[in-house]
Amino acid sequence: MAPHTVRWGILATGWIASTFVRDLLLDPAARNAADVSHKVLAVASSSSKDKATKFISDLNIPSPCAAYSSYEELVADPNIDVVYVATPHSHHYQNVMLALNAGKNVLCEKAFTVNAAQTKILIETAQKKNLFLMEAVWTRYFPISVQIRESIKAGEIGEVLRTVADTSFSDDVEARWGTEHRMVNPDLAGGALLDLGIYSLTWVFQTLYHTLPKEQRKPPTVLSQITPYHLTGADEATTILLNFPTSTPTNSAHPHQSHGVAMTNIRVAGDPDEEGTTGANIRIQGTLGEIQVFGNPFRPVRYRVIPKKGSGKGEVRDVVCEFPAGGHGMYWEADEVARCLRDGKLESEGMSWDESIAIMEVMDEVRRQGGLSYPEKIESVEYPLQL
Repeated sequence: MAPHTVRWGILATGWIASTFVRDLLLDPAARNAADVSHKVLAVASSSSKDKATKFISDLNIPSPCAAYSSYEELVADPNIDVVYVATPHSHHYQNVMLALNAGKNVLCEKAFTVNAAQTKILIETAQKKNLFLMEAVWTRYFPISVQIRESIKAGEIGEVLRTVADTSFSDDVEARWGTEHRMVNPDLAGGALLDLGIYSLTWVFQTLYHTLPKEQRKPPTVLSQITPYHLTGADEATTILLNFPTSTPTNSAHPHQSHGVAMTNIRVAGDPDEEGTTGANIRIQGTLGEIQVFGNPFRPVRYRVIPKKGSGKGEVRDVVCEFPAGGHGMYWEADEVARCLRDGKLESEGMSWDESIAIMEVMDEVRRQGGLSYPEKIESVEYPLQL
């Protein structure tokens, strides 16, 4: 049977868009994805057609691939099946609404939106229009993530009661980011939380929430602390303590709660020498052992399962998870989109709408507790709105 081919339109031409497209252009057979394939048929820059044309040329995107000078032109192209939104998160709500209103399926970069209210409206719009919509939390679709979730559900480390995840980088913030860069600019919803902290939350949620049967998934309570960046007010460090009302696998005789600790910082590093000397950035702790995940939480490369002494769960085992064909790893989420479109699904089980809302609500509460707000325009649910 011929693979199901998905035709992509790329909305924006920054680094993340180029990384995504490079992965799309790799042979799916290298990652044993013979059932799907990808074509990039259109690229749009909001500033100029020349920028889109250069993007196509630099990445050697095969013809035909249209270059557009506006996002409106892109979403109106009848030749594309799905739009990949790669703008800053401050603009996601407006850009996704544009695509949905044009009848296009959407894969939108994380964080989905600036707040949960915007996410809910996007999902309601997709439902009404019978369109596929997914938050591009690429890490969810890595084999390493899938394997770890399956291990937890199978009870390999017993009842999982705590996950600690740290996504932090040691930068000279003033010299590198200044005040205008998207990482620290409130006008672009900048700060550590939405850009990096979402990866720590991803590991907490996919190990303590997603591993439960749907009917048992309940949102956590939230305690948090934010340190603002003195030049802009965006958060430079955020620590979140999450208390989930149940655990995985659930012990019905003596039900327990589980804790997640999600940390992010742009002044201190979780992995200072970038060699893993400090150990795992993610620790998933159960009653019968622990899973440690090494490497950046957004793109980890290996994990270790450490059984508790006397548990009868075997020996310590190390698992390395490669990125086939030299890819960055974004092709797995693209393959998921292709399969969902092929199968007529509107959302992905791996990153469901309900879970995207739950995580956005956590980040809303963290910002409320820390007194962090963004300009009214980018928090708004009004559409259309010129940003």
